Amino acid sequence: MNSIKSVPKMHLSSPMLAGIVSASLWLSLGALLMSLLLYGGNLSENSLPAWSLGIHGTAALCGGFTSGKRSRAKGWYHGGALGVIYGLMVLMISFLAADAGMSARTGIMFLIVTLAGALGGMVGVNLRK
Repeated sequence: MNSIKSVPKMHLSSPMLAGIVSASLWLSLGALLMSLLLYGGNLSENSLPAWSLGIHGTAALCGGFTSGKRSRAKGWYHGGALGVIYGLMVLMISFLAADAGMSARTGIMFLIVTLAGALGGMVGVNLRK
């Protein structure tokens, strides 16, 4: 019988792919938390856009941190690129799922996720050393 120690572990070698997976996990946790607060708390539906921008920023920050930590160099570059890719993914999913278009809020979201990803990448590279 195989023991638990001999089970192969999955390792994502690409810093960008690892960052996208990390950002997706944080986005899922944030969406779950926001839906629980909406259901059981006193969170109103009018404040959801601001909360969603905060969750996207947090997810990009954590994804940029993972990407920068794995890249070992140019953390701001890897984190910022992750933020742009993350923003494009969110835009594509929102367009396909809800037929959402471009607006001023989309530009604000791109700015937030790019800056948060770059900041996370810088912190991730510097914590690696």
